[in-house]
Parts: sequence; structure tokens; C-alpha cells
Amino acid sequence: MEKMLSTAEARRALSRLPAYFIKNPDAGAVAITRRGRPVLAVLSWDQYEALVETLDILGDEEQTAQLRRAVAEIKAGTAQAWEGSEEVNR
Repeated sequence: MEKMLSTAEARRALSRLPAYFIKNPDAGAVAITRRGRPVLAVLSWDQYEALVETLDILGDEEQTAQLRRAVAEIKAGTAQAWEGSEEVNR
């Protein structure tokens, strides 16, 4: 988290945060602090959905095992492209 706002600053900036995330899509989360310590994180809806999806996948043992196998196949150069898709190993 690069950007940090105190709770008072966050109150004033809340209406501007959507524009901030649009302008800075790779910004990550904005930390909201109280007495200098992070207490909240604000992130774009797209980042939130991606985080939830990642947690769902990692929480499913079968999907996680499939993901690990796929990554290992790509690293080993043995992955096969899906029919009609671009080649995997370029």
C-alpha cells in the first residue's frame, strides 16, 4: 500500500477515491490510518473482486492443485495450448 490517509483525510477524500483508482489502476489499496497505524484498506471494486476470486480458488484444494500442476507444466514447457488459442510457449 503506497498511499496512506488519516481517517480525517479519508473523510474529505472519499468522493475523490473512485477517480484516483481510475487514474491509477495499479495503485493497489489506500491505507486509512488512525494515529499513524493502518486500520482500513480501500481498493477498487475490480481489485476486490480479483482478491475474492483468488481466495476462493486458493481455498479449494482441487483448484489449487490444478493451478500448481498447470504452472509446473508451463515451467517445464510441457503445457499444451487449447484448441484455437495462441501457443502457450512463445
